[in-house]
Amino acid sequence: MRLDVEQCVQQYIMNQIKPNYSEISRRFGVDPRTVKKYYELGLTPHDKVPQRLKRPSKLDGFREIIKEKSLEGCSATSIYYFIKERGYQGKQSILRDYCKTIKKTAQKKATIRIETSPGLSAQVDWKEDLTLISRHGEIVKGNIFLYVLGYSRMKYMQFTFDRTQTTFFDCLTNAFYATGGVPKEIWFDNQKVVVDHHKSNFGKPVFNETLVEYAKDAGFHPIACRPFRPQTKGKVEALARTTQRIKVYNVSSRYVDIFK
Repeated sequence: MRLDVEQCVQQYIMNQIKPNYSEISRRFGVDPRTVKKYYELGLTPHDKVPQRLKRPSKLDGFREIIKEKSLEGCSATSIYYFIKERGYQGKQSILRDYCKTIKKTAQKKATIRIETSPGLSAQVDWKEDLTLISRHGEIVKGNIFLYVLGYSRMKYMQFTFDRTQTTFFDCLTNAFYATGGVPKEIWFDNQKVVVDHHKSNFGKPVFNETLVEYAKDAGFHPIACRPFRPQTKGKVEALARTTQRIKVYNVSSRYVDIFK
């Protein structure tokens, strides 16, 4: 026990002055936390600063029903009129801010970013029904095959005029050559070329036999993304958005120049 530190701190307490913990710690060669401990131990209950009381909110008493309705997808405006009929006297702006907080919290809990190790995984998608117009008025319809490695984010894109299974496997093979190998696993969404919809149940897709055989020959394990859960395939979904930028070339170039 450091009596010198304790006596020094007592002088501050008697004069109702909060000490500078860092300055005293340097003077006596002790840790600032030690000075703080002696100061707090020396305070009487009367000396201690009372904790600030939480101010009551007009949302109190309605928070549970607001949370329930908000997570069900109800708008802040509809919730406002709903609870107003039940005695809510606050402003709509306060309610709207609270609803935003609820949704942000829910999104953070529901969304898990998938991070992978080198060579572990890749993700695949097709940007379908892309329509381009050349400067000569020629209309070109096609699709863009998207392939991205999970760790390095290395990307491979290929324009196709159809969405047949043969074309799909050709694109996959080209992607393997372009990126230098085959990953251990590949994530797919609910596409007809890979999923047998007759055998699949909601939330449990079943891959068709042709894909299963192709995967065995190529040496990767196919994984199905959960329906309506784009977070599980976020990297390639984000890449799909970038293909929208291609449309700025409409009427300004020949479509063959766009993919050079």
